[in-house]
Order: sequence, then structure tokens, then C-alpha cells
Amino acid sequence: METYITKSREQTQAVACAYAKTLQPYDVVLLDGEMGAGKTVFAKGVAQGLGIEEEVTSPTYAYMNDYDGRLFHYDCYRIECPEQAESLGLADYFDMGGICLIEWSQNIAPLLPAKVKRVTITKIDEQTRKIEIDG
Repeated sequence: METYITKSREQTQAVACAYAKTLQPYDVVLLDGEMGAGKTVFAKGVAQGLGIEEEVTSPTYAYMNDYDGRLFHYDCYRIECPEQAESLGLADYFDMGGICLIEWSQNIAPLLPAKVKRVTITKIDEQTRKIEIDG
């Protein structure tokens, strides 16, 4: 496991940008952290590292944003049960060859592939974050 301490949004994005270069098609990355920890900021950095120029926004109301079929950014906060996610077709994207970043993955845990990577972001204070990367 690798651990980083960042002191700004820019530093968090820079860690994510470097991490993106280690990712392969079909990778599923769980982004763990409390509300406001910086999961979407991390997703922006991953997109940057993948060369995606489109603005990355939180998919809270859309459940999942598709960036050129290369990055699928999920926000499962409002998913009430795995069956809801399945009926929305969210699990279908695991097999489409892109990288899946999933916020609030515990809400769809039974649908996740067996092999996943995990990034845990802990808010230390308003600017400081601890980022733990496993896989």
C-alpha cells in the first residue's frame, strides 16, 4: 500500500494523475472516503492522467458519467440496493474496457468484480488529505 499526504486540491489531483498511469483497461477502482473528502477531485486527476480533456463532475444525480468509453465515474451514494444498480445497467460497464472509478461502492458491493483496487481518502483538515492506494 502506498500512502500520500496532500496539502491542496492540486496536490491530490497530481497524485491521482500519476496513479492513472498505472491503470489498465477493465480496472475497477473503489474510491472510499467521507462526504467532501476529495473523491471527485481524485477522479479529476485520474481523468487528467488518462488524457481526458472533458470536465469531470460528480455523477451524483446521473449515477455514472462516461468519458469517451475510457473512464466510467460512478457515484452510488443514492443507490438504495444492488438490484437498483443492476436495473440501471451499472454493472455492464465493468466489461466495456474502460477504467471504472466508483464512489460509495458499498451500495453495490454484490455487483463488484472479484478483483478491485482501492483508494481511501481521509480528510485531515480543510486542505490536508491522506491518500492510501491499495493496488
